[in-house]
Amino acid sequence: MLINLYIENIAVIEKSNINFKEGLNILTGETGAGKSIVIDSISAILGHRTSKEMIRTGSDKAFVSATFENINEETTKKLLEFGYDIEEDTLIISREINSNGKTVCRINSRPATVSVLKEIGLNLINIHGQHESYELFSPETHMDYIDSTGNYSDLRDEYKKEYLLLKKIEKQLDSLNIDETKRLQDIDLLSYQVNELEEANIEIGEEESLLEERMILQNSEKLTANLQMALLYAEGDGDSEGAISLIDNLCTAINKCAELNPNLQELSEKLNDAYYNFQDCVLEISNALDDIDSDSYRLNDIEERLDLLYKLKRKYGSTEEEMLEFLENARRKLNELTQLDISKENLEKEYNSQLSKTIKLAKALSENRKKTGEQFVANVQQQLTFLDMPNVRFTVSCEQTPLSLNGQDKMELLVSANLGEEPKPVAKIASGGELSRIMLAIKTVLAQNDIIDTLIFDEIDAGISGSAAQKVGLKLKEVSLSRQVLCVTHQAQIAALANEHLLIRKETKNNKTFTRITPLDFEGRKHELARIIDGVNITKTALAHAEQLLKSN
Repeated sequence: MLINLYIENIAVIEKSNINFKEGLNILTGETGAGKSIVIDSISAILGHRTSKEMIRTGSDKAFVSATFENINEETTKKLLEFGYDIEEDTLIISREINSNGKTVCRINSRPATVSVLKEIGLNLINIHGQHESYELFSPETHMDYIDSTGNYSDLRDEYKKEYLLLKKIEKQLDSLNIDETKRLQDIDLLSYQVNELEEANIEIGEEESLLEERMILQNSEKLTANLQMALLYAEGDGDSEGAISLIDNLCTAINKCAELNPNLQELSEKLNDAYYNFQDCVLEISNALDDIDSDSYRLNDIEERLDLLYKLKRKYGSTEEEMLEFLENARRKLNELTQLDISKENLEKEYNSQLSKTIKLAKALSENRKKTGEQFVANVQQQLTFLDMPNVRFTVSCEQTPLSLNGQDKMELLVSANLGEEPKPVAKIASGGELSRIMLAIKTVLAQNDIIDTLIFDEIDAGISGSAAQKVGLKLKEVSLSRQVLCVTHQAQIAALANEHLLIRKETKNNKTFTRITPLDFEGRKHELARIIDGVNITKTALAHAEQLLKSN
């Protein structure tokens, strides 16, 4: 319940602290006094759009805060989900509007976003102004009215979940229904690519190995000549001794010296080791010479293989790893395309099964809506009878539509304003006064099911007077027995029913305009009702009538 609203520098309101009470709170005042500013301030707290144009002339920012008590369970749950604690069952929401267009929002002194304010406000306050009556002109809202009074929210949630799953499968199925010609072309291309790479039998590191082997083969003649020369130097020929023979002679001479001089024994051993190592080196030279392959056919094979790898690299990747990865992906895509018929058949079976399940839930939802719709219009009809519209006939039309997120129903509320006339869409029948009463009747029925703590009616009495205005007031009073109601009105019959009456009055001081909001006592209420009845020049008769209205309520 809204217990306090503080407004600072919004339009013509410099500062105002407004206290609201339980039951029916009435706001009255002359046209242009600032009643709409109060409603706009509350809208700002609820996360609705604001504008820097709201800021009072001469100020660089505006501020509004609202204090709530006895918060309903759903709002408390949402606050906890967003990370806000409720202390002593009190909620304070504030919003600062700056001249640069930016706003600063807070919940219990902690920062908040506008979207969070909007989400929290859904179950705190419902504002019904004259423009909300035009919701009735939009059939899309009619089914929402009916759904909100029905006891099938779980069924509706289950249907939405299954419908979304159906659309997901449908999307997958659509992705499989590609052009058959393109599918065959892709299969042909992928088959060629897989076959070409598989036949190549690529191995990681192969190119590097081939390049090394090619270099050896290309230099085999030079290599042979140099190795032969090295071997000649080592082994010698018929004309000269080789290095190995000379080293052997050297070792023999030193060995004899070591026998005569023990100090040369270590040198002898070193030379002997060098001789054996040299023999090993000569053997390796000989083996290297034997291993040289000057086969021109092998060199040709290597050139052809390297040429193939070069061509494949240009098409499938710059390395053996990339080409093998391309092969794996091509195999996978080829398998998907060749298995498409099987996948499509399985997905179609899944889709048909899900479609049957969704249709079954949609039908159950339709049946519940029809029953609830009948009860809804009966309840609204009852309210309309009370609101001096006994001849109005209220019905609901139901049409089946293709499956959508909301089911397979199109529901529209129809009205017959006079006896003997067929029910027609509200937009074609209702006048302004009738529209306001129809909306009040609907709000009254909806209020029996929702958990909103505070209802605001902004000039719900537009276009009506006399007995109809009296009945609207009594209906507002009835609704206020179970929740807080704030109502802006120009009807004395309605204002007389207030539990709390607030006067909104415009004043001028020092060439500036101010709006003052004052709670009225009995005498103040009597004079305000008389003003509403008579206008500027209040007569004794108007005062007497006003006093009678107050005492009778």
